[in-house]
Order: sequence, then C-alpha cells, then structure tokens
Amino acid sequence: MIPDAFTELYGIIGHPVRHSLSPAMHNAAFRSAGLNAVYLAFDVEDLAGALEGARALGVKGMSVTIPHKEAVMAHLDEVDETARRIGAVNTVVNRDNRLFGLNTDAVGAVRALEEALPVTEKRIVVLGAGGSARAVVAGLVSAGASVHVANRTVEKARTLASSWGASWSGLDAEALKGVSGDVLVNTTSVGMGPKPDAIPVPPEFVGRFQVVMDIVYAPLKTMLLAVAEEHGAATVNGLRMLLHQAVAQFESWTGKEAPKKVMEEALTEAVGRRKAEGCK
Repeated sequence: MIPDAFTELYGIIGHPVRHSLSPAMHNAAFRSAGLNAVYLAFDVEDLAGALEGARALGVKGMSVTIPHKEAVMAHLDEVDETARRIGAVNTVVNRDNRLFGLNTDAVGAVRALEEALPVTEKRIVVLGAGGSARAVVAGLVSAGASVHVANRTVEKARTLASSWGASWSGLDAEALKGVSGDVLVNTTSVGMGPKPDAIPVPPEFVGRFQVVMDIVYAPLKTMLLAVAEEHGAATVNGLRMLLHQAVAQFESWTGKEAPKKVMEEALTEAVGRRKAEGCK
C-alpha cells in the first residue's frame, strides 16, 4: 500500500533505535490486515519535544524503548495501573489526542514462556532487577507464578520482590545455593554485546530448571541457552518475548487481532537479513 494523505502513522522512539526489528514486524502486520498505516523508527533524544510533535502530527501509536521507558510516563495523559506499578511504559496509544501509556512487555514475557509450559503455580527465578525484570516479574506474578528475584545488588532485588510479593537473593554462588525452581528467566544484559560467551549464573545452577528463557536476542542462542540445552532444559529465546509484546501492541493500537504468524515471519526474515549484512 502506497502512503497517502490518509495513512496513519506509528513508530518507535528510543536512542539509539535504528537497529530496531519492530518496523519489520508492524509494517508486515499492517499490510496483512489491509490497514493504511506505516510504522517508522524515530531516534529521539528530546523526549518532551517528540511527544508534543506526536500530538501535533496525530501519530496514532508508539513503541517506547531504551532510554525512554520510564521518563515517558511524565509526558502522558494517563498510564494504566500495571504500567504504573512496573514503573515503565513501552506502548503509547493516541485516543482523541490523549496519550495513554501501557506496558506490553509483561504480557509478552508470559506468552513467550507459555509456549514452553503454563506459568501458573510454577516456581520461576528471574535474574536481574532492572526495567525489563520489573515487567517480567509483574507479568509472571499476575499470571499466578511464584517468583524469586536474584540480582547482583541485593537491595534492588529486595525492592522489586517486595513490590510483587516475591522472594529475593543475591546472584553469587553462595546466595543461589538454596535457590531452584521450574523456570529460569534472564533479564540482564549478560551474554550480549562484546561478551557473547558470558553467562549470568554458574553453569551448574542452570541445571536446576526445566525451562530457561533469555530476553537477550543478539546472539539468538546465548551461552545461557546453550548451557541449558546441554542440561536437557527447554529454551525460549529473546525473539519470542519481542514478538509477543509487539502482538499486544498491535492489538492495543488497532482493536484488531494481530496477524501473529505474519509478524513472526517478518521478524525471522529481518534477523536473517541482519546476519547476512553482518557477514559482508
């Protein structure tokens, strides 16, 4: 569909953001659904200016990523209760020029894990206590899981866990001695970037879990997931959460059922193109 005067505008705001895989997913979804809409990546440093610009231009919806997930809340007309408790917004919906903030990372994490097993009444250990961890913990607790938060800075683990009725500990071998469960979820950045061979916990700890999920998706198979496979655990890579949170975004913006299969295929193709480009 060729953009025209009736094309609705959506996008992702962050800094940096040109590497985002979201445009591939959402533009494929709009085409599949027959919607006259386009989704672009906006590298934003001036957050307040960007939000005012979005209002003025009638942008219908936005994804929000690092470093703006927390700061964006101050510029919105309303934030839903779950996003407020998490302390972060990753989705903005424009309703009659009023900007509403949501957090689809929480439901995205749950849906990704539930491809491997139901999370209700499962014992789940979450590594990390940052923004991603807050969303993951919120989603899991709301879905009926029993959650333990393990973080290098114990005070941060305690603060997050206390907010959601979870238990907590440090992240060193001694602190993890009595910790186990059904599922292990890594929300830290360990394993990505310049140190892809790094792992956030001792390898022997990974063997205590039936399912291991890593929200890192570059590389797609992190060292944590490789070790989990060696121990016979089922694994969930970071693209699954990325997909499911995007599906929830699409449905929040349009009120229509998202073409999940189309979005998944677009995501896979985008990852393949990026790998090919990286090999050149």
